[in-house]
Amino acid sequence: MEKSPEILDSLGDWRRSHNCGELDKNHVGERVLLAGWVLRRRDHGGLIFVDLRDRWGITQVVFNPDRDPQPHRKAEDIRSEYVIAVRGEVMERPAGMVNPDLSTGEIEIFVDEMKLLNTSLTPPFPIDEREGKDTAESVRLKYRYLDLRRETLRENMVLRSRVSQFAREFLCREGFLEIETPFLTKSTPEGARDFLVPSRIQPGSMYALPQSPQLFKQLLMVAGFDRYFQVVHCFRDEDLRADRQPEFTQIDAEMSFTDEDGILQIMERMISGIFHCALGVEIPTPFPRLTYSEAIDRFGLDRPDTRFGMELVDLSDVLARTEARVFTETVRNGGIIKALTLKGGGVLSRKDLDDLTGFVGIYGAKGLAWFKSNPNGWQSPLAKFIGEEERGEVSRRASFGEGDLLLVVAGVPSMVNESLGQLRVHLGEKFGLIPEGRLDFLWIVEFPLFEFDKQEGRFSSLHHPFTSPMDEDLPLLETDPGRVRARAYDMVLNGSEIGGGSIRIHREDIQARVFELLKIGEEEAREKFGFLLDALKYGAPPHGGIAFGLDRILMILAGTDSIRDVIAFPKTQKASCLLTGAPGPVEGSQLLELGLRLRRA
Repeated sequence: MEKSPEILDSLGDWRRSHNCGELDKNHVGERVLLAGWVLRRRDHGGLIFVDLRDRWGITQVVFNPDRDPQPHRKAEDIRSEYVIAVRGEVMERPAGMVNPDLSTGEIEIFVDEMKLLNTSLTPPFPIDEREGKDTAESVRLKYRYLDLRRETLRENMVLRSRVSQFAREFLCREGFLEIETPFLTKSTPEGARDFLVPSRIQPGSMYALPQSPQLFKQLLMVAGFDRYFQVVHCFRDEDLRADRQPEFTQIDAEMSFTDEDGILQIMERMISGIFHCALGVEIPTPFPRLTYSEAIDRFGLDRPDTRFGMELVDLSDVLARTEARVFTETVRNGGIIKALTLKGGGVLSRKDLDDLTGFVGIYGAKGLAWFKSNPNGWQSPLAKFIGEEERGEVSRRASFGEGDLLLVVAGVPSMVNESLGQLRVHLGEKFGLIPEGRLDFLWIVEFPLFEFDKQEGRFSSLHHPFTSPMDEDLPLLETDPGRVRARAYDMVLNGSEIGGGSIRIHREDIQARVFELLKIGEEEAREKFGFLLDALKYGAPPHGGIAFGLDRILMILAGTDSIRDVIAFPKTQKASCLLTGAPGPVEGSQLLELGLRLRRA
C-alpha cells in the first residue's frame, strides 16, 4: 500500500512572508516563506525546479540536494497543483537565466524547508496556460474552480475587481450614495421575460427578479437622495449569446435636478477613468454625439462602429430614374435604396458575392445588387439599366471608382438600414478595415420615443414607458407619436452599446398621456406601476439616469469575445451552470409547500 504523504495540519509558524509575485533583486539575500500551488515541476537530474503560483504571480523555487537533501527528497514526490509552503533564501538568477515574462524573473528561491499543505488529483486539463488553451469550454466550466486558476481568467477577475472599485470610488467622490434595492420585487413589463419566484407565504403569488432597479431608483429620487448608484445584479430570462447572460451586472446610477448634459459629462469622466485605470490609456472627452437619425442614415445601426469609413449613401432619387424595375418600384412603394462601396472590392468572385447576398438575407433583404467598376465601364447584371448620367451621380455620391465594388439594397427603410449596417461591419472585419487598438466612443441621442408594432397594431416604448419626451415634441404625443423624440441616450464603443439611459418622466400628467398612447389603461397602470404613479404626486424632482453593462465593458477591456470569460461562475448559452448542475429538479415536498405542480413538457 502506497504511503500517504505527510500533510501539515495547521500553518502555525508557516504563514507566508511574501506572495509569489512581489520578490525581486532588492530581496536578494533575504530569507522568505512562500506558499502556493505547484504549476510546473522540472527534475533536471539533480536540481528540481518548481514554478510556485498564487493569485499574485509565479516564483521559481529550487531544490538543491547539495544545499539540503531533505526538502529535495520531498520535492521528488510533489506533482502539479499540490499545495506547498517553502522556506529559503532569495538568490539572483545566473546570467542568461532571467525570465523577462515574470515580475519575479530575476530571482529564485533556494529551498531549505518544505511543507506539504495538500495534495491534488491530476487536473482534468492543464492549468498551465500554454498547454490548456485548447480545452473544451464545457470541461472548463464544469471545473470552473480550476479554470479560474489559469492566468488569463485570474487576471480577468482582478480586472473586474479593479474596475468595480474604481467606479464606486469615482461615484462616491461625485456625491452619489450606494443604496441597495430589492431582488424580490413585482413583475413589471420591461422588454424581456422576468424570472419568477413563487411565494410560500402567499400561495399563488409570485415575486420577480429585477431586470433593472429602474422603478426603485426613481423612487429614491422622489425620496430626495439626489444621487444614487449600485454595482448591481440584474436578471433577464432571454435567449443567450456570446455577450449575454441570464444574470448580469450593471453600474447603475440616477441623478436629480439635472439634464442630459449633466449626466453625460459625469459618465464620460467615469468611463474615461475606468479605461485609464484598466489599460493606462487617455480617453479624450467630451465624446462625439450623433442623433439616432444621423446614425441610422450614415451607418444603418444605432450602435455604429466609427473606427472605419464605408458609410451608407442614399441613392433612392438617382436609381429611381433608371430603367431597373427593382429600383423604380421600390421607391414608388415608399421604400428606399442605399449602398456602400468596398474599395478594391472589384476582385471578389461570384461566389463571394453570392455569400454576401446570403448574409444580408439574414436581415430580411430579398437581394443584393452589385456593381463593379473596371476600365471598360460598369459590370453587373443591372448595368444596362443604368444611364450615363445616373452612373456619374452614383459614382460621385458613393465614391465608387475603378476597382471598387458597389453593394446596393432596396426595400423598406428598416430592413435596408439593418442589412447594410450589418454588412458594413461584416466587411470591415473580413477585410481588416478596422484599426486594432483604437477606441471610438460616442453618444447616440434623440431616439424615437415609440416604435410601431405591426403585429399588435399599436405603439410600444423603444426604451421603457418612463422615458421623457423632448419638451418641444410634447404636442405631437396625440397627433403624430411616431415623430416624438425621447430624451434618451446610449454610449457606444466600437460598435457595441455599453450603456444607456434617459431623462425620466417626473410629472404625473405626462406619464398618464404616455400610458394612454401605449394603450395601458388606468386599471392596468395602477396594477403594474401604481406605487410609482402615487410617488409622482408627491413632488417628484426632474431626474434621469443611466446603466452600464459592466460585463460587456470588461469583455472589451480584457480583449475577449465571450462574456463568460469575465464572470467568475457563468452560465452556458442554454442558461445552465455546468459546475453546480443548475437548474435542477427539486423535491416534491418543496413544490407542495409552494402550491405548485410541474407539468412535464
